[in-house]
Amino acid sequence: MSRLMRAVEISTPGGPEVLVPVERPMPEAKHGQIVIKVAWAGVNRPDALQRAGNYAPPPDASDLPGLEASGEVVAIGDGVSGYTIGDKVCGLLPGGGYAEYVATPADHCLPIPQGMSLKQAACLPETFFTVFSNVFTRGGLKAGERFLIHGGSSGIGTTAIQLANHFGARVFVTAGSDDKCRACIELGAERAINYREEDFVEVMRAEGGADLILDMVGGPYIPRNIASLADDGRLVQIAFLQGPKIEMNFAQLMTRRLTMTGSTLRPQSDLAKARIAQNLREQVWPLLDAGKIAPVMDSEFPLVRACDAHARMEGSGHIGKIVLEVAGG
Repeated sequence: MSRLMRAVEISTPGGPEVLVPVERPMPEAKHGQIVIKVAWAGVNRPDALQRAGNYAPPPDASDLPGLEASGEVVAIGDGVSGYTIGDKVCGLLPGGGYAEYVATPADHCLPIPQGMSLKQAACLPETFFTVFSNVFTRGGLKAGERFLIHGGSSGIGTTAIQLANHFGARVFVTAGSDDKCRACIELGAERAINYREEDFVEVMRAEGGADLILDMVGGPYIPRNIASLADDGRLVQIAFLQGPKIEMNFAQLMTRRLTMTGSTLRPQSDLAKARIAQNLREQVWPLLDAGKIAPVMDSEFPLVRACDAHARMEGSGHIGKIVLEVAGG
């Protein structure tokens, strides 16, 4: 293998145009890690936040963007078992996915589901880790509960719809167009609310309130989410696309016994991420193997056009996941 690899780096904080092709030294497999020859890399909102200078990588992580990838194992570090050179995997990354090679903890990787392409598999780690840990572990979603997902046509949204529907929840979503709403219904949502034409608060109140809400919007949505919850309902916050600050009366948390929580994935410990991976392997990967659920694909771009992939994502016209082709396959 060459000592240098192709990659895309953030030249300076800014818009999509600051993503530029470069050559970088190849990573090495440290203790507990594997090195993956990247076939495809997923594109996610945190990548754009990092590019804009609003989401610094952990101190020991690569400064290259990219939090998920699929490909072939080409190096194995000390202390790793269960992998051999040539294995095809997808993995959650601390960073560095926009490159030909990336190192990541072996315990954060999972096998390619049966019958699934490497392109599809690159869409799984960041999204499925986030959805499963927040909706089922933190949010405690149960069969029969009313579940409201904001941004239903996003990668997170399309994954949450499928998983919640499979496990027996009643799924409601918001989306910004009729086409996006139709796509959500086709995936299993009971009701899709075009937020440009309807008030999701009124819709959910008419249904008896949401038992759980998954939100990445924040800002003015926070008090509206509280108003949309049923008594004893839970709000899980995973991003703040419209800001983290709002003024509101929090007395409702006590009088209606509400729960507000949230998390970010990247700063969590390696052990916490390994536990999520194990839960996915046991409870979700059999569904992927059986073809009962699958990632929704929007578009693909070559690695050198990562800037165009970011522009597509930030334009909010996409439905499902956007990927970068690195080596293909």
